[in-house]
Amino acid sequence: MVIVTRIRREVLTLPAAELGPDNPLPPLRLLDDGGTAHALRAVGDHGADECERDALPRDMARGIGYGPLRSLLPVRIRDGYGRTREPRALDALVIENDRLRATVLPGLGGRVVSLVHLPTDRELLYRNPVFQPANLALNGAWYAGGIEWNIGATGHGALSCAPLHAARVPAPDGGEMLRLWEWERLRDLPFQVDLWLPDGSDFLYAGVRVRNPHEHPVPLYWWSGTAVPEDRRIAVPAKDAWEFGPERRLRRVPVPSYDACHPCATDWFYDIPQERRRWIAALDADGHGLVQTSTDELRGRKQFVWGSGPGGRRWQEWLGASGTGGYREIQAGLARTQLEHVRLDAGGEVSWLEAYGPLTAHPERAGEALEAVLPRAALDAARAAWQPYADAEPGELLATGSGWGALEVLRTDRKLPGTPFAESTLGEEQAPWRELLRTGTLPEPRRVRPPGPTLVAPHWRDMLETAPATPHTEYHLGVAQWHAGDRAQAVRSWERGLRLAPSLWPLLRCLAVADQEHGHHERAAERYADAFDDLCRERRDDGETWTAACAALGREALEALLRVRRVADARAVWEALLPATRERGRFRLLEAELLLAEGRPRAARAVFDSGFEVADLREGADVVDRLWARLGDEPLPARYDFRLRPPGP
Repeated sequence: MVIVTRIRREVLTLPAAELGPDNPLPPLRLLDDGGTAHALRAVGDHGADECERDALPRDMARGIGYGPLRSLLPVRIRDGYGRTREPRALDALVIENDRLRATVLPGLGGRVVSLVHLPTDRELLYRNPVFQPANLALNGAWYAGGIEWNIGATGHGALSCAPLHAARVPAPDGGEMLRLWEWERLRDLPFQVDLWLPDGSDFLYAGVRVRNPHEHPVPLYWWSGTAVPEDRRIAVPAKDAWEFGPERRLRRVPVPSYDACHPCATDWFYDIPQERRRWIAALDADGHGLVQTSTDELRGRKQFVWGSGPGGRRWQEWLGASGTGGYREIQAGLARTQLEHVRLDAGGEVSWLEAYGPLTAHPERAGEALEAVLPRAALDAARAAWQPYADAEPGELLATGSGWGALEVLRTDRKLPGTPFAESTLGEEQAPWRELLRTGTLPEPRRVRPPGPTLVAPHWRDMLETAPATPHTEYHLGVAQWHAGDRAQAVRSWERGLRLAPSLWPLLRCLAVADQEHGHHERAAERYADAFDDLCRERRDDGETWTAACAALGREALEALLRVRRVADARAVWEALLPATRERGRFRLLEAELLLAEGRPRAARAVFDSGFEVADLREGADVVDRLWARLGDEPLPARYDFRLRPPGP
């Protein structure tokens, strides 16, 4: 048999916003922005109190209470993007047979941005015509469209806009697979996604494996999310669903109609009976569309809609291009809902096989149509055929991810067949930690610059505690202790470092956050003002790294000073910001708040009238409409209406 499946490199040129630099300030708090984000709705209790949990199935209640995300560390916030789109070339990998063509962006989370059925020339996904990051991932930057791989914790994963490793790998049928892999840092778990198209197949297979290389169990979260055109009708083998709407509470409801929408943003988690096959389909009015199915390990299925309200429509425009139609999401996960985590035992692994392909059927007959074109037994057999190849060593490398996996492999000397994390991938961010591992000492920076990322896992924290107590080490140790919940000791570490530190602002900023968390807002504002002054004195240039640090610290300082009505000091911070930073939408919003605090409501209103776009506005945030309400009684202009719930009193 001649194998016709091909994997090739391609360049995808799109109107795209710059992703920009990461925020250099360690995320000592979860993202909030004044609202409740879809990515982190009610993080602490996952939106269900004890009384409500008593009404849930026992396994669901247990999963909701297990392993909620308490910190974004060690990952950094990605908030350096803007809203200016220019034609940009994105590296893509294409896997194609004579039936399907899948286009993958390895540098942006391994997203399958297009899946075309070649005989009919139909795009099966919602293919976003632009690349526009927005603040919807756990750590900020996320973009709409295609098939995404979400691992870590409730929400869009922290790797949404990050590079993955990619390579050619032998496939079960003698051809080639495209392997994507990385080290997920929120849970410290390596994972892989093997994409392949058997000869003549109408289905793209995705073999997924997650391994726990640790000596302790880890909370695991996985949802494969697929964007489909908004006008699709959703079919699924369930009669009931768990609805999660604006009130942020789970309630059991009958499965909504095939073309369900809602005035507000809503999730439906379908309650598929245990013995039924797992699948979900999105079909147009003529019955054509996409079906996703999997082996039984991937238990959950979900639909998300932005809603028909003005806020939902605004978000659709915000994430794509006007006039191209919106999207809804269909998703598949390890748990019944996205509010749960499952346990991955020490040394264990979990794997499954997914399939994505065209389907033509009436929604009521979609299950029968799927069984006719891809029988359940055939998918199970394909999974069994793939499993021995999950350990196959990659051949030609097609893309490179981060060096964090290589650092963990170096630390443990573990072998992870099939997902090599080569020492050659270690880079500048990993260099000081490699030195700590080798010598027991965290090296002092050779030049003045914002501190690099902190590693916070217990083994790294132990190494920091036994390393020589330099100011740089005390800074990183304090961040690791804060992550571990030992906040009093973190403050002591930062205070010790402050006594001898040549660079004061990183430590002062951490102490300011600690003050805020303990309700000492006046002292926090004072420390923020001192930290920003020190940063302005220390700044060496107007390059990307220093500009990102000044913008991030300036924003936090402004917010802290305005909170305690230190308006003159807030104005001093504003004036010290770089002109380009002051023009960014986030800072235009802060300017309006500053002007209002100065008793200049007309000037604040003029900021709104001139127009601005807060590129990193968090989903569910109400900072814009709350400030607008303080300026008068006029309705919120449509351009600023991102509300996903009905306006309250």
